[in-house]
Amino acid sequence: MLHFAQEALIPDLNALVVFAKVVEANSFSEAARRLQMPISTVSRRIAELEDELSVRLLDRSTRNLRLTELGAEVLEQAIRSAELSEAVDNIISNRLSKVCGTLRLSAPPTISDTLLTPIVTAFQASYPDVRVQIFVTDRHVDHIAEGIDLAFRLGALRDSSLVARKVLAYRRQLVASPAYLQSCRPPEAPKDLLDHPLLAFWRREPEASWSFVHKDGTAKETITFHPYLAMNDFAGLAPALLAGRGIGELPPVVQPELLRTGRLVEVMLDWRFLPFDLSLVHLGNRHLSKPCRLFKEFATQMAQALFPDLPG
Repeated sequence: MLHFAQEALIPDLNALVVFAKVVEANSFSEAARRLQMPISTVSRRIAELEDELSVRLLDRSTRNLRLTELGAEVLEQAIRSAELSEAVDNIISNRLSKVCGTLRLSAPPTISDTLLTPIVTAFQASYPDVRVQIFVTDRHVDHIAEGIDLAFRLGALRDSSLVARKVLAYRRQLVASPAYLQSCRPPEAPKDLLDHPLLAFWRREPEASWSFVHKDGTAKETITFHPYLAMNDFAGLAPALLAGRGIGELPPVVQPELLRTGRLVEVMLDWRFLPFDLSLVHLGNRHLSKPCRLFKEFATQMAQALFPDLPG
């Protein structure tokens, strides 16, 4: 068995693959065609391999190639290297084409039932080998510490290490039940709201504030109040609004059928909440996996199809 010098024990894997292909094709030009590289590159790789091993591997003539005795021994290793290279290529190719793995998402409770779940179930129908884990929270997550791949984020992006892709743009609506509005004098301006029981999203403060802009786009007003009912889940506020307990804020992606069927109606139409974006964000310094990249595109397209006419 041939023994090489210590510095040549691990020859270049790519050069071994080229050597095996040349012997298999019995031709530099045919090997170059099969490897899809220039003949000059094939010839250079063989020469470099011979220099690296300090042995002659092939005797060349104008028409034929013949393995030297040492070349025949090296060929065994070269064939194994070619098989290994092909196996690695197949693993990577299958992995990328199959689309599998685990996708970890974070989302606010606002969108969990009417937006997020339909998107995720449709995505898994298209890519059944992708597992999805969802962390529902109304706070901003730490992508690294909590292992989050993609996060649905409401509002402006303040972290420069994150990259955002806008999914939807909309504004919350001020709503109440028809029965409640029939029992009182409906508000016409933001200050009139202070005469009503107000239902608001709880942001961990004793007081809440709502900022409005007039429909003409010029006037702005903000009110601060103690909510009659506060909860950090808009879906939980909806039943109280249906029961006529007061006037409250509700995003159009939360139980949109309530306004479509007239069970809730929009209040104070001349004044509106400020619009904001719903985005998908991820760390900008990481290579996104194929499931992440596919989900970003899938979620953006499907969200716009689910909610084509959101109030802005």
